[in-house]
Amino acid sequence: MRPPNNKQPRMYYVHFVDFNKRLDEWVPEDLCDTSDPGQIVWPKEKTADPAATVASRKRKFDKITPQQSAGPDTPQVEAGAGLKIVSSPDLLGLPDASHEVLSPSLVEAAASSSLAASAPGETGANLTLEQDLRRLRAGGSLTQRTDEVSRMKNIDAIQLGRHVVETWYFSPYPFPMVQQSSMIYICEFCLTYRATEAEFIRHRAKCQVRGPPGAEICRDGPLSFHEVDGRKQKTYCRNLCLLSKLFLDHKTLHHDVDPFLFYVMTITDESGSHLVGYFSKEKDSAQDYNLACILTLPQYQRRGYGKLLIAFSYELSKKEGKVGSPEKPLSDLGLLSYRQYWFEVIMAILIDHQDEISIDELASRTAIRPEDVLHTLAAMRLLRYHRGTHIICLTPRHKADFDRAIAKQKRIIQADLLRWVPPVLSSASRYL
Repeated sequence: MRPPNNKQPRMYYVHFVDFNKRLDEWVPEDLCDTSDPGQIVWPKEKTADPAATVASRKRKFDKITPQQSAGPDTPQVEAGAGLKIVSSPDLLGLPDASHEVLSPSLVEAAASSSLAASAPGETGANLTLEQDLRRLRAGGSLTQRTDEVSRMKNIDAIQLGRHVVETWYFSPYPFPMVQQSSMIYICEFCLTYRATEAEFIRHRAKCQVRGPPGAEICRDGPLSFHEVDGRKQKTYCRNLCLLSKLFLDHKTLHHDVDPFLFYVMTITDESGSHLVGYFSKEKDSAQDYNLACILTLPQYQRRGYGKLLIAFSYELSKKEGKVGSPEKPLSDLGLLSYRQYWFEVIMAILIDHQDEISIDELASRTAIRPEDVLHTLAAMRLLRYHRGTHIICLTPRHKADFDRAIAKQKRIIQADLLRWVPPVLSSASRYL
């Protein structure tokens, strides 16, 4: 319950059970029926099981590797072994997109993968692909910290440029500012935030910034990518993290930005470069992650910008001569974007490839880590087990899905427009 003040009446915080926290909202007291106390069910305190809490924190990251145990009846998928590509499953007597002909070990592995957290009591092995997508869109919080789950959304909306955007999650903006107003005003160029419109107007009159700090490393028409060093531009990067926390429930970083590089995507017009989205990556990742956090602002979602950010992260990996993978677990919307991107990139190779192809070859040609390639083949029902061997089975349904995705594709990354050299960082320059 939010206590009343001079500006706002008493409000109640509403969370919908088994739905994502982004649907939470504050409701005025006059919309709540409290006339019959007997009809009000107050939540019971849950006693946490220490063993269960420890087990839940020990998440298993996606380990669908070629060395994974495949069970007594199914051999392992060797990363270097060639997989036969079958374009007409009916010639082999295989039903179209039937899970019974999948390798059982791969179905179980794909279901247990923690690319994203599953909703309680649900696993991917028991759901169709469409049901799995609905589960990801409506699933619960992905945060691994129990105190984050109980945190209530503290800001109802933000004004960013000409857009007023409803927020989804809690973000640790300064409490006195949040206490003043349920909406904050953010400069879309320098990301400075103000509590009142009058303060924001004064800031805009003085602010001379017209785009992200850092070097512009790629430009394609009005679309640009800027590389921002968290060590050199601490204030901007911290404000960017605070902004992204409003739309990412599993994000906890907002102060320690020194070890990260931020790649900011903008659309440029006569007034300046407007923030569309960004992704961050560690300067020196022990696991060779090519992406730590990714966000497309809500006003630009469902326009292909998320996949464009993902594609750009893999273009950087190709420049570095490495295969990359995002940090796990992914958010629900992040997993949807990654699955679609991986599917399109892998399908583009398989359709034009007539001979056998290995997981390692797919990984080297796409810069996607082998376990992510294997996860995609299993999750999208491309990998089958037939007569004692694994095959890649391209059904008419897969080809139709790929054709629809390509038809909707509006933007692609032009590698020749990328003006970027992988930075050589000493141990001191990463943090000091």
